[in-house]
Amino acid sequence: MSRGEVNEKYKVHSIRKSFLNALYGIHVANGKIDLNKTLAQLGIDEDTPLSPAEKQARVFELLQSRCGVYIEANYQSKRKKKAMPARGAHPPGKFFFYNNWCFNALGTIFQKKTGKDIFEEFKVRIATPLQMQHYIASDDGEYVKDDSFSIHPAYTFRMSALDMARFGLLYMRGGKWKDKQILSTKWINDSVTPYSSSEETKRRGRGYGYLWWVRTSGYRKSLGLFSARGSGGHSIDVFPKAKVVIVHRVDTDVPRRQRRYNRRCRNYLVNLIMSANKNLDHPWGSTGRSPSRRCPSLRP
Repeated sequence: MSRGEVNEKYKVHSIRKSFLNALYGIHVANGKIDLNKTLAQLGIDEDTPLSPAEKQARVFELLQSRCGVYIEANYQSKRKKKAMPARGAHPPGKFFFYNNWCFNALGTIFQKKTGKDIFEEFKVRIATPLQMQHYIASDDGEYVKDDSFSIHPAYTFRMSALDMARFGLLYMRGGKWKDKQILSTKWINDSVTPYSSSEETKRRGRGYGYLWWVRTSGYRKSLGLFSARGSGGHSIDVFPKAKVVIVHRVDTDVPRRQRRYNRRCRNYLVNLIMSANKNLDHPWGSTGRSPSRRCPSLRP
């Protein structure tokens, strides 16, 4: 089932991190990336040098966003910059802060250890075997870097809803596409285990795995929900036990006031779809509050 411009390629924002998760899964399995290596062992630093304590952050702690390195990062929102703890406030592994420095450094580590470009490797390892129809590595991937922030660039993607649905389906199927195992089931299970949380995410019933958000309470947890989420209302929601993948997109190329859909529309849409699912063990329940005026077409 689809509605809207499913072939149109929009920015995916932070969903880029879940795309990198897939590449990590492949190269952890083939031995090129060791999750227990520290930043010091990998030779990862900054123009403003990392402290000896910061350099003890291990790769898996970056995947969990618990790296303890609080440096202004490329592609980081103003809200996150304002909320960032002070340098040295927490040792690696001890505190969860959704931190683009961790995520961008993972991109640098990936390229350093594999010798591969992120966007081309995504094409070869993911887009081609999944028969993605619209992704073009040279057009849809871009490194965003301002050296006044950090030497580690953000790796940004544009992608269609149709291709994103294939990515979600890969994870729902335990890493298998047709008769080929693209990702190990163990890697996916490890990735959607909620290692990290904050007081805010606990209230929202969410935790963080390896570059995926994971539901930790309520009926959505019982359906195994995990999500890739991007600013403005972009999402891939995977419900393995219901065998459902939902992709929501927003044209975030236009100013906020001109957008027809937003995050509240996405929440309402998910509730509508799941409440209509006849295969669930018990009713989904209320669809919640009516969405804002920016998404009237979603009202029943």
